[in-house]
Amino acid sequence: MKRTRFAAAIGIAAVAAAGLGTIAACGSAGQAPAAASTPGGAGYAYYRSMMGRLYSGSSGSMMGGTMMGGTSSRSWMMGSAGYRWMMGGPGAPAWMRGSALPGYMMGSASDAGKVMGTLFANAPGTRVSPAAAAELGSQIPAGAATSHTSQRVTLSGTTVRLTVVASPSGGLDGTFRIAGMVNPGVVVNVGAHVTIEVINADPDTAQGLVITVGQATSSPMPMVTARLAFAGAAVWFLGDPTSAGMHAAMLSFTATTPGTYRYLCPVPGHAQEGMTGTFTVST
Repeated sequence: MKRTRFAAAIGIAAVAAAGLGTIAACGSAGQAPAAASTPGGAGYAYYRSMMGRLYSGSSGSMMGGTMMGGTSSRSWMMGSAGYRWMMGGPGAPAWMRGSALPGYMMGSASDAGKVMGTLFANAPGTRVSPAAAAELGSQIPAGAATSHTSQRVTLSGTTVRLTVVASPSGGLDGTFRIAGMVNPGVVVNVGAHVTIEVINADPDTAQGLVITVGQATSSPMPMVTARLAFAGAAVWFLGDPTSAGMHAAMLSFTATTPGTYRYLCPVPGHAQEGMTGTFTVST
């Protein structure tokens, strides 16, 4: 995708990165953010640096012209209000509530994930070696029962922890590996405090993980349309691996309400292509 075309899309809808801090909630209508924190530190500095590169690399009617409001848009997005919204705050523009960004932004053959992967490759955050990622993706969580027949991981107890590896090396591209299985169903007890480590093992595409209400995975832009099942149940975007290792981030939440939800990758198109599974909270 051309840099000028994608600059608007990434700047408006897809800048929240797990490597920039703890992401907690998307900007769904009526949903208060759980971690729209005050800007500061390495995360905010990286955000401003990246947004500055996007603006300086854009021209015409995209980021600097009439479509985005020119300098007023730049000031808002570069400042604390834009950062808080990108990190999970409410107040997204009304036109973003559809199932996809306008075609004139994304184009019919664009790959937003590859562009985001490059942008976030050097973001601050935890790194994991390829060997550690491979081991963690096959590791059965403590206290878990697994069934390869039913493709399910059941975690008992009030405190559970598991690792999710996106696009694992040697596995199926565009999938999640959990406890040695591909996109398995995950079951936890109601009231359990859940901690999930997400690792991006994909060499050239951003990945993430969110747990959403509803079963639909048809939206090409779930970072815009998805409604989180639980406050804190989101790691939006992890950049490409570098020589320092693979990007990793933690999400943490309490499974307060019984039901069946979906975990999925919020990168455009990934859930549609099958990067999703069920997340069940049982009584």
